[in-house]
Amino acid sequence: MKKLLSITLLSCLSWLAHAHIGSPGVTFEGKAGAYAVMVLITPPDVIPGTATVDVYTQTNGIHAIGVKPAYWFAGDEGTPSADDLLPVEGEPGHFRGMVWLMSAGTSGIELDIAGESGEGKILVPVMAVSTAQKEMPSSLGWILLALCVLLVGLMITIIGASVGDGQVKPAEEITRAIARKRWIGSGVSLILLLLILWGGKTWWDSWSNRYKRFTYKPFKATSTIAQTSGKNILEFRIDTTRLQNLFNTRRLSYVIPDHGKLMHMFLVRAGSMDVFAHLHPQRKDSATYSTPLPPLPPGKYLVFADITRLTGFSETIPDTLEITSSVPAVLASLDSSSTDRDDTFYSTTPIGQASSNTISADNIVKCGKPGVKTTLADGSSAIWEHEANIPFTSGKLYELTFSILDEQGKPAILQPYLGMQGHAVVMKADGSTYIHLHPVGNYSMASQQTILTRFEKEAGPVQWEKISKGTVFMDSINHVVARLDAMTEDERNQALMGEMYHAPGDTTHAEHTVVKFPYAFPSPGNYRIWIQMKRNGKILNSAFDAIVE
Repeated sequence: MKKLLSITLLSCLSWLAHAHIGSPGVTFEGKAGAYAVMVLITPPDVIPGTATVDVYTQTNGIHAIGVKPAYWFAGDEGTPSADDLLPVEGEPGHFRGMVWLMSAGTSGIELDIAGESGEGKILVPVMAVSTAQKEMPSSLGWILLALCVLLVGLMITIIGASVGDGQVKPAEEITRAIARKRWIGSGVSLILLLLILWGGKTWWDSWSNRYKRFTYKPFKATSTIAQTSGKNILEFRIDTTRLQNLFNTRRLSYVIPDHGKLMHMFLVRAGSMDVFAHLHPQRKDSATYSTPLPPLPPGKYLVFADITRLTGFSETIPDTLEITSSVPAVLASLDSSSTDRDDTFYSTTPIGQASSNTISADNIVKCGKPGVKTTLADGSSAIWEHEANIPFTSGKLYELTFSILDEQGKPAILQPYLGMQGHAVVMKADGSTYIHLHPVGNYSMASQQTILTRFEKEAGPVQWEKISKGTVFMDSINHVVARLDAMTEDERNQALMGEMYHAPGDTTHAEHTVVKFPYAFPSPGNYRIWIQMKRNGKILNSAFDAIVE
């Protein structure tokens, strides 16, 4: 069964390679001025297309919510006027509407809220790309073919009659010459109509093929393990084959740090999903990243690497990695801070099994479930505040809430981890869903900031001539990352936090320290959620399983 599940997981990656990695919905939780809101944006899978925007709020006194797209390339001058979101009948505090996304690339959904407490504005990044091609139903195709044959027959009859019988005066007989003209007219019209149909089909096929070429395809990568100075080094090499679309938007030489890191890499053991690692490879060149490999046990691993560009375009690059028995199979510590203070890895119970683990190592963290207290590696505990045995509903926006208690059962004092109160990764058991979450949503913080900065500095279309060359830009970014790495923990958190960081206090859960992640499970199935916090200088990891209907 484990082998079968592993094969299923790996086969899903081949499907993922032709689709947008992760959940399609974009979530946001925060404040627009004085208004606390949760937002779920469901982008279209075809561009141009319409995105559905749902806004949830418990704040009273809202008069109107406007929504409009914002395009990184076009700038603020290319932003259309806003459309109104309408209240959803029977659901107080829920507003819904649709907005057209006309151009592929980095976009944002801007929400303008007006009410008794003044005005508020937020911008949520959305990667607008075509990931699917609509198929015509066969029944509709046959109906259209029948109508086409009928129309062609009628047109031939009309043309034949107009050059033949239509030339005969009343009471005159139809001569052979007239009949010949009718047949010639019908034949010529048939040829012309067939040429027109052929030309239309050729035009349609050319646009269809063009659309296929420009459909979003994630980068491919190759992960290998090499021995360097007695250490196992994971090298992640991205295929640099020239992209056929969004070339400037997705250039690898313009990667920027997100939470202070150029790449966030997650490794999950396929099938059992019982081993998890969060690493931050260093850039060797524009297409190659490397990192010391922690002592993970052998097996096949799913690899997901998150990056963001100067254009604000963020994406995940998937791969698989085979770790053999030659790699040390003993998890020796709770995290790999000896190589990078922000890297972490740990083991837990396999998905679908009871939370009992016979391994008595300090770093084995039992997997939890909603409504049950789960002990963490340092003696503290986490509770997923959701009623036990009640499944989640796919497509519904949830506030995944986790209470963190210390060893005495009192509210734990957490430290920022990469500028956030917590991080989370959600993955479906069959490998078809992967997403990296934060307390403010599942979008890239760097993407949001680069769009806002772009609109503040330039109003019109992007001026590429003012952007540094790739090598110069990479060098400057490398210096920025090096300065961040050289800072103390407090200095770096202060530099990273900005608008990202959520203070640990929560007035609605005053008795606990609470970490929340807004998320909508995209489809039914079994999911595993990994959460990560920092306490007393240590990165704490925990995993929870959920059933979604």
